[in-house]
Amino acid sequence: MSDATAPRKFRSATDEPPCAKWLMVGIAVAGIAILVGAPLIAVFAEALQQGWAAALASLGNRDALSAIRLTLTIAAISVPLNAAFGIAAAWFITKFDFRGKAFLITLIDLPFSVSPVVAGLCIVLMFGSNSLLGGWLVAHGYPIVFALPGIVLATVFVTFPFVARELIPVMIEQGRAEEEAALTLGASGWRIFRTVTLPNIRWALLYGVLLCNARAMGEFGAVAVVSGKIRGKTASMPITIEMFYNEYLSVAAFSLAAVLTLLALVTLLLKGAMELRHADQLAALHPR
Repeated sequence: MSDATAPRKFRSATDEPPCAKWLMVGIAVAGIAILVGAPLIAVFAEALQQGWAAALASLGNRDALSAIRLTLTIAAISVPLNAAFGIAAAWFITKFDFRGKAFLITLIDLPFSVSPVVAGLCIVLMFGSNSLLGGWLVAHGYPIVFALPGIVLATVFVTFPFVARELIPVMIEQGRAEEEAALTLGASGWRIFRTVTLPNIRWALLYGVLLCNARAMGEFGAVAVVSGKIRGKTASMPITIEMFYNEYLSVAAFSLAAVLTLLALVTLLLKGAMELRHADQLAALHPR
């Protein structure tokens, strides 16, 4: 057989020299170490530069405790609301055919493309004391801006897509066959959702809730606009960290940042666990 007619040997797309593989792995590890590892180490090092006693004492500050309570309250209100909204939106989009479905999906993705600061400004313009609706609410003792309702409203807006965007692909993949079968057997809509739909989407739902919770606790831009940064009242943890740092209270600022970092790390660990369980679920639904 001549060289012209001999079969060509094709190389796999992943068949790279070992040096190239280690070089790419090294670049990735170095990037993660610089962008993620170094800031984490710096946060905890600065928080503990005067010892554990000083760090714990700064967390016992009235403003720090108020910020922690406010952040947890915001997450406790906004995350369940977005979970309910996300489930309803995903159900409506995946289970029904109607005109304007693409437009509705675009609206759900809107918070991803709008700056949080712009979103907060829009809330101020709509519900501020100078607006018609906002002035009426303030006059009757129900202020929105510079109060908890405005902060929750801004947080709900910026975190709305997370649950819906996690549920929609899963519910599209699962289809409608099981729900339609349950309906033909006489099951009610609530029973279908509780016994058929919810068990199939539970891991995607938990995953979306974790992402929503992480963003709700760490949101700064929209909350900074609508809160007014009132110390001890409307200052969340990210805002209080900025205030402490600007006042050269570095131990207090980094100690509070360490608490927020620990919450983020716990969320990240739970997110990784949800990804593994979600992957196992998908593998069970689609065996090879």
